[in-house]
Amino acid sequence: MRFSLTFRVRFSALLVAVAALSLNNAARADVPIVIKFSHVVASDTPKGKAAERFKELAERATKGRVKVEIYPNSQLYKDKDELEALQLGAVQMLAPSLAKFSPLGIREFEVFDLPYIFPTKEVLYRITEGPVGKELLDRLQTKGITGLAFWDNGFKVMSANRPLKVPADFRNQKMRIQPSKVLEAQMRALGAIPQVLDFSEVYQALQSGVVDGTENPPSNFYTQKMYELQPHLTVSNHGYLGYVVIVNRKFWEGLPGSIRVELEGAMREATQYANAIAQNENDRAMEAIRKSGKTVVHQLSDKEREQWRTALAPVHREMEARIGRDLIAAVNREAAREAARDGTKDAARKPAALMGR
Repeated sequence: MRFSLTFRVRFSALLVAVAALSLNNAARADVPIVIKFSHVVASDTPKGKAAERFKELAERATKGRVKVEIYPNSQLYKDKDELEALQLGAVQMLAPSLAKFSPLGIREFEVFDLPYIFPTKEVLYRITEGPVGKELLDRLQTKGITGLAFWDNGFKVMSANRPLKVPADFRNQKMRIQPSKVLEAQMRALGAIPQVLDFSEVYQALQSGVVDGTENPPSNFYTQKMYELQPHLTVSNHGYLGYVVIVNRKFWEGLPGSIRVELEGAMREATQYANAIAQNENDRAMEAIRKSGKTVVHQLSDKEREQWRTALAPVHREMEARIGRDLIAAVNREAAREAARDGTKDAARKPAALMGR
């Protein structure tokens, strides 16, 4: 007899709940507390490496009282299932992409999907590490989730079966996206046809022609071997991909206080590591893609990039009601402050929402 995923997850959650009743006693009895950390990308991506670093730091800090089990590459759950699994307690920790929270009713996280909203990583980190980032994490509490940290994976490139140098090149191209209304609007603004697919299904979809192209940071494009199937890649840096490390709230709050403090320290160190390696990992991946000889890498000229920005600027205005005008304005203020500090007045550094106004 086959059972549905929901049944299996709920049954697993019941077992976890029963086990949680003796969690404090287990800690005192030197029986390790197990944290199942599930994610959907390869172990050698920035997220995969950061997860392994957290495991190392957490087990060392707790002197073996906590055991972290890492399940990469959708071994346990795919994109569409992992958040439900966490809420039900079948896994304790995830690091989903920022686009994944809208189905839970928290649309504000889609601000990270807006094209060209972050001119630099410095602006990004002032958002994720400042009051805006804290407020976003706090919103997860009502969903039975505790947000611990933001992990970086860099800016995205576009890939397809043909060169994508100007918006007209996207016409009628079927482009894989994550489940995000912002990303849907982005692709439609470029003239493409958005196709929502789980990350684990992208390679096969590219291989079979279900989709013509996709967007990813170079590290994902390389580690998932998409370069074997996509003859063209454009260094557009049009959007951002990052993650939120989250835990099941009941599990987290049920931990002994001393262990929770040690895990918070391990997470801070792992986050510093994750954000430090992201750019280097993407640079290395891009070099490997070039060396493969299977994908032509296109660099946008200033004129071409300006066409992209002009085509995508209306997405910001379209999404104000969905994401929140004040939140978008807060990000744009940070971008404007950096531009003022650096003395940069060129259009390439202006917040995208201001383009075309």
